[in-house]
Amino acid sequence: MEVVKIVMLGMSGVFLGLLLKETKPEYAVYISLAVGVFIFSYMTEKIAYLFSSILKLRDYLPLEEKYLTVLLKMIGVTYLAQFSSGICKDAGYSSIAGQIEIFAKLYIMVLSIPVLLALMEAIHSFLA
Repeated sequence: MEVVKIVMLGMSGVFLGLLLKETKPEYAVYISLAVGVFIFSYMTEKIAYLFSSILKLRDYLPLEEKYLTVLLKMIGVTYLAQFSSGICKDAGYSSIAGQIEIFAKLYIMVLSIPVLLALMEAIHSFLA
């Protein structure tokens, strides 16, 4: 039922933004930003639960700390980039939104390099 609340909040923001876009277009951006911040703040509870669950998994599985850190960073970068990109698109700055998305993808690739190298070393040790 929580998803229904968020969807209703989002749809209300869209309808309100559409109504204001005709008369006061500058306020439509503020409505979009406010609804986005409300949804993002509600999402932080879920992200905190996700992080605590991943930390519990770390206790059960023999994972190295650096891999878990990389995973958490990737999740954070993904959410933050998607949120800020959506705000930029709503404000009419789709080129900046595209640049944020490209940078986030490249940053995730950079974050994943140590994991990929460790995987390659493990495969190499099995083959040698």
